Amino acid sequence: MRGQCLESFNTIEQSFAGYDAKPDLSVAGKIARLDGYDEQWEKRVKKNPYFRYYMAKLFKNEEPLPTLIHSLSRDMSARDEPNVIYPIGDPVFIHLHVSGKNKDVLYEPIEPRLIYHRDWILSEVERRIAISIDETLMFKTPEEKTGYLLEILDSFVKVQKGYKLKKFNPEGDENSNSLLSRFRKNDLSEITLDPLSYEMLKYEIYCEKVGSSILEPFIRDIYIEDIHCSGAGPLYIDHKIFKTIETTIALREIEELDAFTLKLSEIVGKPASHREPIVDAKMPDGSRLNLVFGEDVSTRGSNFTIRKFAVNPISIAQIINWGTMSSLAAAYIWILLENKMSIWICGETASGKTTSLSALMCFMPRDYKIVSIEEVPEVHVPHKNWIREVVRDTTNSGSEEGVTMFALLKAALRQRPTYIIVGEVRGAEGNIAFQAMQTGHPSIATFHAATVGKLVQRLTNFPINVPKTHIDNLNAALFQSAVHDPETGKYKRRVLTINEILGYEPADQAYNFVEVFSFEPSTDEVIFRGLGTSYLLDQKIAVMKGYTGMDVRKIYDELYMRAEILEYMISLGILEYDEVLETLLWVQGAGVEKAHKKLKNDAMMKLGFEIEKEIALKLGLKVD
Repeated sequence: MRGQCLESFNTIEQSFAGYDAKPDLSVAGKIARLDGYDEQWEKRVKKNPYFRYYMAKLFKNEEPLPTLIHSLSRDMSARDEPNVIYPIGDPVFIHLHVSGKNKDVLYEPIEPRLIYHRDWILSEVERRIAISIDETLMFKTPEEKTGYLLEILDSFVKVQKGYKLKKFNPEGDENSNSLLSRFRKNDLSEITLDPLSYEMLKYEIYCEKVGSSILEPFIRDIYIEDIHCSGAGPLYIDHKIFKTIETTIALREIEELDAFTLKLSEIVGKPASHREPIVDAKMPDGSRLNLVFGEDVSTRGSNFTIRKFAVNPISIAQIINWGTMSSLAAAYIWILLENKMSIWICGETASGKTTSLSALMCFMPRDYKIVSIEEVPEVHVPHKNWIREVVRDTTNSGSEEGVTMFALLKAALRQRPTYIIVGEVRGAEGNIAFQAMQTGHPSIATFHAATVGKLVQRLTNFPINVPKTHIDNLNAALFQSAVHDPETGKYKRRVLTINEILGYEPADQAYNFVEVFSFEPSTDEVIFRGLGTSYLLDQKIAVMKGYTGMDVRKIYDELYMRAEILEYMISLGILEYDEVLETLLWVQGAGVEKAHKKLKNDAMMKLGFEIEKEIALKLGLKVD
């Protein structure tokens, strides 16, 4: 986690001198009586004095008391009035609570930001660092850069226990002996701070010079998907548990907003201007930034959206466990990918297409050569033999020539990949993708379309222009969307249908397809409707495996066996991406039947013999 390289708070003689809250026994005792307080929280509280300062203010204002938790779970989304605090890496915590008459959920970061005389302290420290820093130095890691900056900081900051920064009035004219005027005249060799303010200053310097400035809590928080600034005012986030919520971090003045927006564009190496106000780029941590600069094109002021890059990808087991996709549907795609079928993940914006695509990559055999082509790198591929190519935009790029997705896709055909991944098909590259499929290079891609009809409509018209008779080169299409949950009143992602594309019938001027899976809203289940009617399983994959006549049934037996493997993995708690990947790689080596037998035995030893019956009933199989 970012910032863990910050010096431990354990080395500090805890001092709240000059602050309104003191770490007396009443505050410590009140924190210890909060729900969720345990040994881990005891260590966090001791290590982070600012947390105690925040809690003291909370107690003083007689606010509703929060519950201390270590992590969030999806069932928390059902809470009407959440009030929890969770850690996102020292020294930062998040307080989620309701606010206002409407009881809206508010996201409040607890950060050790300077409280007294912040502006002039940061201004002077910035000046001192600028004088001392060696611009020729190169740092391999953020930790190295942080350590170097803290060395510079220690050269002119004196830490004094009991020092009361609050009482100083730094303002004064040039001839006065005020702190500020002495700074300006370089008459002060050291800046004196109390221990707590010094730790706050170190965090401020880290955020501005190494981290993500005011966005640091959002970047650290693994539960955040998107960060939104819609203009002057508070920032908003898309939270994995509580969806879209307001935050206490705000850019309220147009000047402040424009300055920060320009800073963001410079961080990604594409400075925005009134001439070129739109920036689309990747942030240092891999997150995707879209930015629009200036009031002339954005009437409420500059705006930006950051789609966070998942450091720990979501696994296919988690997707099944959350109900987004059934284990049978996942097993079906597993078989398709092993047998080099082309499948596109379709849906509307924010339906989870890229998340599903990345999770499904674990099903591809380890010896496949993968080439991925994206505008902004988002897809996670676990294969060692993986070529990752990214579009180079001409906007804000100086004299460099642009490299389009179309050009990269054409180049990929000469790289002899087993699979081509296209991050998102939008234009003429879609036509090249179909040519690739026609020449034996299967593809998996994401595509904006809500139904088979919309998919075909977009593919066969400008700018993609795939001939109608070539549509069947795409073997299958999965459609998913965010659907409304009447119980919670919120939205959840679900696979709506998986369709096999049979082709175009010129005589009838119609496209033929088979719906093998569909979503049933009344039961919140993804139903398998392709038993005995799946064209890909019956007519293609079964033939490739040498099944004929009555033996064709074996392909369905294998489908259910793979689904049971996934269910047993979930029952055994194999959910995290790395664990799931390791298990599926083992299945590839051991074989489906052997792996099924072992996982089944492991589950029965751990959970009892009833687990076999439970999984069989879940998959709709007959139970003896």
